Amino acid sequence: MKYLFLLYDDENAWDSMPEEKRNEIFGSYFAYSDALKKSGAYIGGAPLVHSREAKRIQNDQVQDGPFADGKEQLGGYYMIEADNLDDALEWAARCPCASIGHVEVRPVWNIGG
Repeated sequence: MKYLFLLYDDENAWDSMPEEKRNEIFGSYFAYSDALKKSGAYIGGAPLVHSREAKRIQNDQVQDGPFADGKEQLGGYYMIEADNLDDALEWAARCPCASIGHVEVRPVWNIGG
């Protein structure tokens, strides 16, 4: 089954973080991605640019971001393959974002069979 990990963190804290600390966190993400790939669970993933760069279409109008009122914003995602939800949750708990923000785990609906 496929699972989508939505990674949320405080973008403003990230922006103000010293570059050395950001590089350390990037290294953790690279190691995590490598572990997913080596296990065969990795399908895809990517970081997102700051939400201030986002656009939203609503009622045929283009609106500039950010859109959420909370401190934490969607900052990236992973798509993985796992045998069950428990396995997916184990992978999510290992994600670096789980210790600096939070990871939302969503099963992907298999519409096409």
